[in-house]
Amino acid sequence: MEAPTIGGVRIPRGEGRKVRLPRGASLTDFAERIDASPADLVTVMFKLGEMVNATQSVDDDTLALLGTELDYDVEIVSPEDEDRELLEQFDLDFGEDEGPASELRSRPPVVTVMGHVDHGKTKLLDAIRQADTAEGEAGGITQHIGAYQIHAEVDGEDRAITFIDTPGHEAFTAMRARGAQVTDIAILVVAADDGVKPQTVEALNHAQAADVPIVVAVNKVDKEGADPNRVRTQLTEYGLVAEDFGGDVLFVDVSAKAGTGIEELLEAVVLTADGALDLEANPDQDAQGVAIEAHLDRGRGPVATVLVQRGTLRQGESIVAGDAHGRVRAMLDEHGDTVEEALPSRPVQVLGLTSVPGAGDTFLVVKEDRIARQIAQSRQARERNAMLAKARPRRTLEDMMEQAKRGDVAELKLILKGDVSGSVEALEDALLKLDVGEDVELRVVDRGVGAITETNVMLASASDAVIIGFNVRPQGKVSELADREGVDMRFYSVIYSAIDDIEAALKGMRKPEFEEVQLGSAEIREVFRSSKFGNIAGCIVRDGMVKRNAKARLVRDGVVVADNLTVESLKRFKDDATEVREGYECGIGLGSFNDIKVEDIIETFEVQEKEQV
Repeated sequence: MEAPTIGGVRIPRGEGRKVRLPRGASLTDFAERIDASPADLVTVMFKLGEMVNATQSVDDDTLALLGTELDYDVEIVSPEDEDRELLEQFDLDFGEDEGPASELRSRPPVVTVMGHVDHGKTKLLDAIRQADTAEGEAGGITQHIGAYQIHAEVDGEDRAITFIDTPGHEAFTAMRARGAQVTDIAILVVAADDGVKPQTVEALNHAQAADVPIVVAVNKVDKEGADPNRVRTQLTEYGLVAEDFGGDVLFVDVSAKAGTGIEELLEAVVLTADGALDLEANPDQDAQGVAIEAHLDRGRGPVATVLVQRGTLRQGESIVAGDAHGRVRAMLDEHGDTVEEALPSRPVQVLGLTSVPGAGDTFLVVKEDRIARQIAQSRQARERNAMLAKARPRRTLEDMMEQAKRGDVAELKLILKGDVSGSVEALEDALLKLDVGEDVELRVVDRGVGAITETNVMLASASDAVIIGFNVRPQGKVSELADREGVDMRFYSVIYSAIDDIEAALKGMRKPEFEEVQLGSAEIREVFRSSKFGNIAGCIVRDGMVKRNAKARLVRDGVVVADNLTVESLKRFKDDATEVREGYECGIGLGSFNDIKVEDIIETFEVQEKEQV
């Protein structure tokens, strides 16, 4: 049959034939599947009002539109199917097949702690593992996912329990949902004096959607006004009926601050695991699991916290995690001690990857470095094409004419950089969900982990984007480059401050009463120890000036180590100084803060009232 003419171009008609294409495929990919010329497909798209070149990654709707015009049934292959097909090429399988039942062994339960912000989740984990993680969190709110394994004695038997600590703020919905996906049991923390809150219900919905048993920890029972029974009654409305009320959900009254009820809570977790779940895994197969968190560490390179779900992970094995790969150079537990092997349900930090995997990426052990590299490169290419298709909005001829008539649509482009991948992903997810009306658009053009680099600034300059830094700072002379290029960089240490600012900016209502004015920065060249004054930083002022009593922050390798510091003492040789300017040496004391090292940067600033225009 003669090929039909479409827009003056002869292209074979599909007659309903199915064409499978990956996300972000180009017209060239489509043309190869149907034995046509890419140039002809470009012409057809132009006739349909779409300006697309042959090698450009296009979105799913564009591919479907072209398929309909040519009478092809276009099927976009899901990421899961793409991954499955990719692994099948190397005779690998990431699934539930754990071999014969005779090889299965019991494994510890994996527990996620969920609940409303400020209901005491982190304090509860502190009480469980006798460690204080809240001190390192901005605003006392958990910013990152962490994983820990503890041991509890239940009925005279030593039982291991793995805890995944998910962030409490609603902006981290994506991370919390992922926590539920790798979880066996969820502990829902509800404050006895506050009761059920919207985020409590949100966390409950995630746990129920993941179909995991729930143990309720009624916290703060020692506070005035606490009413544990009210919590039990409120949760009954959401299908959680306490055993006291004739249901099957274990409720435990605890006080994280006083440390009471902790043993009973751990016992309830073990009883729930034994009664409702059959937790077994095969420790003899190649390891598979999930990357809970990952970040770029100075000196150690990419560091990933992984949870082994089946098999045993050992040092020296080749692994691929998402689009990262490498050989396990070392494994560390939550205390920083070296681990030779990690059994099922064991969380460990893995060193040796070539790049930073994403939070929630699956990992598996492969036999050779070559195979790991090929899988990682295929995944990188696939993700890059999908991101290009997602980032490039469809521009029809009609759109362009309409846009010319009414003027440019207000569009805010962002580049996101953070200290860990989970935070960047959660921030992007929260920003893209902002409802700011139809006349304003938000687009994330790039995201990444680590300090802000010259490449980020040049991309921001080329695309008119704003750089958002979450717990990171610019590298070297990047600030000067940003000033020259006119690139706006904003820095945050609490995620919802960034969300509030961006939302206000999008709505055109951002009217800050105060602003941060940079004074200067100093590089630490020497650290002097003093029993009387603590550690004194011997510095040279790199730019601007340093003032006594000015606000300061400490930056190490582009990442903010400490914020809200004060220059409490400033000396030139042995004399006190009010200020020290660029190019001069000085001694800086940061009060009781002593965690300073050579090559750290002390940035000083003032908070001034901004004039209302």
